Amino acid sequence: MNIGDHVTAHYKSGKYTGTITGLRPGGYTVKISSVLRHPAQGDLHNPNEADVPFFHERKALAYNEQANIAESAVHPFDGEALDYIESLIAAAAKLENRLQSKGDAFAARSLQALESVKKEYALMYKISFE
Repeated sequence: MNIGDHVTAHYKSGKYTGTITGLRPGGYTVKISSVLRHPAQGDLHNPNEADVPFFHERKALAYNEQANIAESAVHPFDGEALDYIESLIAAAAKLENRLQSKGDAFAARSLQALESVKKEYALMYKISFE
């Protein structure tokens, strides 16, 4: 792949669309344009565990943020990317719905973390999740 190519990129449990802006050994620098899957909440080293010392709140990468992503996590994208804000709202809602359907302690704690993240998004982007 080359600079300027449109790609999907997996980064810390999230999935994004973007454009390659840099090449580096073993990976690419990708400029984010939309969110396909919101990052999971919680401790990735102890998946589905609610009782962990530090329960992570993970925000999605920001619009136009550039991230260094491993070559194996970057793939060609030939679709039409959604507007960043629309994609962020949709991805957060999809994660929220999935967690609500689980109904366990991990899901409850993840929903609390996601609510906190959504409040930050509302302030940052002046949006509503209603």
